[in-house]
Formats: sequence, C-alpha cells, structure tokens
Amino acid sequence: MPHKFNGDRRDKIPKQKHQVTNWSEYNEGLRRRGDLTVWVSDEALGLWLAPPRTTRGGQRKYSDLAVEIFLTLGAVFHQPLRQTQGLMRSIARLLRVEIAVPDFSTLSRRGNELTLHTKPTPKRDKPVQLVVDSTGLKIFGEGDWLEEKHKIRAKRKSWRKLHLGLDLVSGEIVCSDLTMDEIGDPTALPCLLDQVDGLVALFVADGAYDGEPTSELLAARFGSTIEVTIPPPKNATLSPNAAKDPTARDCHVAEIAVRGRMAWQKASGYNQRSRGETLMGRWKAVIGSKLKARNFENQKTEAKIGVRVLNRMIGLGRPSFERTA
Repeated sequence: MPHKFNGDRRDKIPKQKHQVTNWSEYNEGLRRRGDLTVWVSDEALGLWLAPPRTTRGGQRKYSDLAVEIFLTLGAVFHQPLRQTQGLMRSIARLLRVEIAVPDFSTLSRRGNELTLHTKPTPKRDKPVQLVVDSTGLKIFGEGDWLEEKHKIRAKRKSWRKLHLGLDLVSGEIVCSDLTMDEIGDPTALPCLLDQVDGLVALFVADGAYDGEPTSELLAARFGSTIEVTIPPPKNATLSPNAAKDPTARDCHVAEIAVRGRMAWQKASGYNQRSRGETLMGRWKAVIGSKLKARNFENQKTEAKIGVRVLNRMIGLGRPSFERTA
C-alpha cells in the first residue's frame, strides 16, 4: 500500500480527515445491530420445525433455518453454543413462543454442511466492482500462552484462510470461501467467481493474483472488457508481444516505469483495495479473529454465517463520508 513507499517520512504526511454526512441514519443502524428482532423474526419462528421427510430415515425436529438462527446469534453476540442455547430459551420465554430449543450437541452436528436459507436477491442495476482479499483466522489449539507461561513448546499453529470478495458499489460481500492455509489466493479465485451473480466491470486485488492464469480466468468469465488492476512486481517485464498487442499488465508495467508506482496507484484506482483491507478489519472486530468450530465443515458454515451477519449489518445502514481535510 502507499505508506510503504513513504516509510522514512510517514509521520510528516498529514492524515486525511472525513466526516459522516448521514450520522442520524447510520447511528440508528448501529443501534439496530443489537436488536433481537433483527436476528429473530416472526417468519423464522413460523418455519422453526423441519418439513416432513419424504425419503427413508429419521425425521428431523428442527429446520435448517432454526439452526441458522442459533449460529447467527452466536456470531453476533459472541456466545458459545451452550450460552446460545440459554439465550434462545430466554428469548422464547419472553416472546411467549412455544418452541423447542435444540441443545448444543444438536447445533454442532447440524452445523456440518448446513444448507443456509436463501432469499431472492434484487437484480443489480450496475456491474459488480470486485475487490478480493484474504486473511488468516485462528482455530482451536494451544497458543502463545502455553509457551510463555509453562515453557511448553506448542504444536504448529494451524490457520484457516478466509477469502472475501467485496462489491465497491453496494458495500456487500458477494463471494466468500474458507480454505486450508496452504491454498493460494489464485487457486481459490475460481470458486469465488462462481458465486458472483452478474457481470464484473472491475477487478482489484493485490500482487498475489498477478499472472496469466488470473487474467485468462477473468477474461473467460466476464469478457475481455473487464478492467483488471493488479500491481506487477518490481522486477516485472513486458511480454514479448507488448509492442504490437499490449496486455493490461503490460500497460501497468509501462506506466509504473514512467510515472512511478505511487502515481500509478492513484491513476489506476488501486487505492480502492484498501476497502478490502478495511473489510478484513471489520470482520475481526465484529465476528472475531478465531473460529469456534472444531472441524473444517463446521468452520466453513461458521464463515458463511459471518458473511451473512456483516451483510445484514451493512443493510441496516451505511455511513456516507465527505473529505474535510
């Protein structure tokens, strides 16, 4: 990002200042994030029981939507499964609703490959402007405390890699995936693009996505008119056919050589990738930097629930900024 090129004088660069212009609406949206009626609706309570099974096997008692509500409450209020069970008991008692509350073991078992409730999405008026980034999430296991307190060498810390795609127009997460930590960003990209509904006019990502496989994949999915903004490495060179038929990467390399990387970032709009990094910070502040589930399939469900929580919060109210300094 830009500050890396100004590390020796970063303290002398004045920080931009912005002001929220819709503070009253945004403030009310922040309040509603803690409103139980936002997360537990009458419609959901009406679909609490599982539909009758038409195939062989035992009849499930709770619908997938009921399990999803439990996991959503746990993500919003940072509660383990046992405490979430107690929270839902109190909600049912206060609402005077006669519903059975599943225990924590049922929630854990049903969370494996849970089918989330789908709602019809409105048709997009504008193409998606996609910013893709990834971050690491901790999983259950020994941490730094054991090594520091008891001088016990902890096991190799395991991570999961969370990949998110943000639409700059709507501010929503339009694609997501949770993978093992050894999966590279370009390898996870096809699965992310499969989730995008509609056209993509702009694709912004960091240098990890640089290369022909990414460019060819984007052109095959969304056509050759898509604008791809990926920074080439410092030692990047022009392609052999750059003089006659330059690619978008060739244009980036040539512009950086003439104007410098900072000017290229401003001219190309690469600075918008900071919104992807802001999304990762919002995830770790609201959802958390650690996954509570123990096995991988439950962790994938937990990540999908987190995406829905953040999108629901964005739908309650987004801030509008204007620069003041």
